[in-house]
Amino acid sequence: MTSGPESSVVHTRAPGKVNVFLKVGSLLDDGYHDVAIAYQAVSLYDDVRAYPADDFSVSLTGTVDLSRVPTDGSNIAIKAARLLARRTAFRGGVRLEIDKHVPVTGGMGGGSADAAATLLACDTLWGTGLPREEMLDLASELGADVPFAFTGGTAIGTGRGDQLSPALAKGTFQWVFAMADFGLSTPDVYRELDKHRDRHSQDIFPASLAPTVDANVLQALRAGDPHMLAECLFNDLQAPALHLEPSLAAVLELGEQNGALAGIVSGSGPTIAFLTADLDAALELQIALSAARLTVVRATGPVHGARVIA
Repeated sequence: MTSGPESSVVHTRAPGKVNVFLKVGSLLDDGYHDVAIAYQAVSLYDDVRAYPADDFSVSLTGTVDLSRVPTDGSNIAIKAARLLARRTAFRGGVRLEIDKHVPVTGGMGGGSADAAATLLACDTLWGTGLPREEMLDLASELGADVPFAFTGGTAIGTGRGDQLSPALAKGTFQWVFAMADFGLSTPDVYRELDKHRDRHSQDIFPASLAPTVDANVLQALRAGDPHMLAECLFNDLQAPALHLEPSLAAVLELGEQNGALAGIVSGSGPTIAFLTADLDAALELQIALSAARLTVVRATGPVHGARVIA
């Protein structure tokens, strides 16, 4: 396929996510863990604008700390654009402008949102017209959470987290996120979990036994009941994240003292996700945590996955 962009700019948007349930199984041969995740996409978004270019480049703006986001070829958005170009034999490039609002290295899938939004933006800009299943295959190559950023909504992820099946979810859940001024490396948190299990000889998941999402989680999502969901929020990565960053325990306690139904480390952290009963409770919690000088944002879920804005 030769260069022939259909538009001068394409604007796409993809959401961050919260894992309302994350069970970690055994270490797979490819270095990833077998997991069972209940994902919910939330209304914190990264926006990507893609412009025709001869080469590949990225620039960043946003409301979050951008100091840990590379702007060279190691940026996941650049990787996504190059991967799509290779797959479709496209011979041009793209200039990407990313406006980031999902926390960086915060356990909310900000990089995955960038990758998903970039795949969609470049496919639209270049007119490559890749079928959805092939786009999801590319998304999976880029990272375990990227397919979910592409699809959004509420879903169950198995395998590495990239084998998705939609989950029924009724209504809207109100979330308040306390964002740290530091990041946590996902591989570091998984390594800490593995070390803990090795120390305590916890062979929790034999290779023949895959982790599953608790049926109570699915029931709570179907019912749209935040009280029920609060009772079954679970994250195997919470303990290792708290071990690496003990200060997060005080944030969890503060949120639950100020009206949260429950708090949970989001993914590998360090963002803390608080589930509230309704909008009023979310607003009150947001005010209380802000008064404690925490960086706080409020969001709802579920929301749509990556989509073209203009």
